[in-house]
Amino acid sequence: MDYNDEDSYLMLSGIQHFQFCRRQWALIHIEQQWEENVKTVEGQHLHRKADKPFVREKRGDKLIVRAMPVKSNALKITGICDVVEFIRDNTGVEIVDAEGKYAAYPVEYKRGKPKMDDSDILQLTAQAICLEEMLLCEINVGYMFYYEIKHRVEVPLTAEYKNKVRSIVAEMYDYYKRSHTPKVKTGSFCKNCSLQNICLPKLMNKRTVKSYIEGKLNE
Repeated sequence: MDYNDEDSYLMLSGIQHFQFCRRQWALIHIEQQWEENVKTVEGQHLHRKADKPFVREKRGDKLIVRAMPVKSNALKITGICDVVEFIRDNTGVEIVDAEGKYAAYPVEYKRGKPKMDDSDILQLTAQAICLEEMLLCEINVGYMFYYEIKHRVEVPLTAEYKNKVRSIVAEMYDYYKRSHTPKVKTGSFCKNCSLQNICLPKLMNKRTVKSYIEGKLNE
């Protein structure tokens, strides 16, 4: 497989899966396994409301672009930004068919509320990295809109987060090139996973498939 071919680029959205659970990411992005649950259905519904491809809206000094395709040739990832807001800024970049210069801010929509981990932030940071490469600019701030709290949260996109994204993508490619689905430590978070019936976390904790089957027969 030619990993320099854009069709072989990894999905940017996979970063969030990878942070939640490396095994979940591998099942989806390597083994092409997927099941729906309430959370995934709700998430898709909310994104359909935000994603209106090729819609470009002008509001004063703000230009709003929805469902904007982005990619990074350096990281070999691709994806879609829910919304990118371009705010007129003399220190910004020029935008096709728009007068003046603009600063870019990625905006991601989520169904729930801010998470305890940094998975949402890393996904947003990856979007910023793509935009920086495409627009030849620097992006240090983005926004998350959470429907549960109906509030927009400003997110600093630091060098630390950007370096972490690069490290994560490198690890994702290591698994991807080896077609390797890792075992992981299970926990209560497995109950929230849409792939628990495919992953079979209880089976993964057993020493062998044989011992698992024998145990079930003895119950």
